[in-house]
Amino acid sequence: MFRFDPYSPAIDADPFPAYKRLRDEFPCFWSEEAQMWVLSRYADIVSAGQDWQTYSSASGNLMTELPGRAGATLGTTDPPRHDRLRGLIQHAFMKRNLESLGEPIRAIAREAAEELRGRASFDFKDFSAKFTVRVLMAALGLPMGAEATVDEQTVRENAVLMVQSDPATRTKGPQHLAAFEWMKRYAADVIALRRAQPRNDLISNFAQAEIDGDRLSEAEVLLTTTTLIMAGVESLGGFMMMFALNLADHRDARRAVVADPALLADAVEESLRFNTSAQRFKRRLMKDVALHGQTMRAGDFVCLAYGAGNRDERQYPNPDVYDIARKPRGHLGFGGGVHACLGTAIARLSVRIAFEEFHKVVPDYGRVHAQLAWMPSSTFRSPLALELAPQ
Repeated sequence: MFRFDPYSPAIDADPFPAYKRLRDEFPCFWSEEAQMWVLSRYADIVSAGQDWQTYSSASGNLMTELPGRAGATLGTTDPPRHDRLRGLIQHAFMKRNLESLGEPIRAIAREAAEELRGRASFDFKDFSAKFTVRVLMAALGLPMGAEATVDEQTVRENAVLMVQSDPATRTKGPQHLAAFEWMKRYAADVIALRRAQPRNDLISNFAQAEIDGDRLSEAEVLLTTTTLIMAGVESLGGFMMMFALNLADHRDARRAVVADPALLADAVEESLRFNTSAQRFKRRLMKDVALHGQTMRAGDFVCLAYGAGNRDERQYPNPDVYDIARKPRGHLGFGGGVHACLGTAIARLSVRIAFEEFHKVVPDYGRVHAQLAWMPSSTFRSPLALELAPQ
């Protein structure tokens, strides 16, 4: 019997051979280890993402969920409540002019990249971690500089711990729950500060967002802010690690984007398909579903294996080839359906600018170690470290 554990760090290390067998032989099956069904084909994942009446997010969308979060954030609600939340949050995003962030983002990237100049080798996380946290702090409105109540490294460490899980128990351990509680307290302090002194930042706009007299509740503001810090730091930082890994491993692609930075946009989209950091998310069935000869029962949990869907040859020819000319429409790197990521514009802008500045300092590079250690997370996938050396 073929066994697949979507929580396993071993699968995180190299999931794609297992994903291929799933798609070919077990497109819909019950995982004893995870106690849930796993969907691995692109069409099935897209269909489930669009059918929120059947595949509900209201019980939580992380594979190992944080307590009290389900039902209070954009990713853990279904319409109509989800539509209300999305409208209010989108309103806050629209008030934050992304174009005005371009120069601050570039300044952050330039400063972080300059610290690498002349080094014989370096961990790319030295660049991505500093860049990501500073960009998110600037965009969200987290206190920085003389105003900061805690240092940026502490914010990052707690955000990363929140998305991790214990590799042995496959649950959130005390350290992960403590990080979640710390982040809620930190977010509450920032929200109070921005209400007292509002600015043109996302947290100020969240706290005051209103459409036809409807506003976010206190719990929604708090948990949305907490989730944005967590997801922003890990999703953006994790994807930057994966993008650097792909460019380090594919010399022709790397040299092409260095020679013509306009190609970075296409390379980002292909990386989101080829090696997305957001690998798996969870849903709960609201009714029985018959699929591929199996009957999934109401109340069962379902894993949407985005990483597998992005490598489905039915959707993308030669899916295991990294091709920056592919232009992979409809990839699942930012999720899909009603829960498609709202932060895609700032993520794309940030990554493009970051690598433009990084490549000015380190234009040609490869990885130092063939084997990588991977983050112990059941939802996200990225290297714990990525040692690179100029070539």
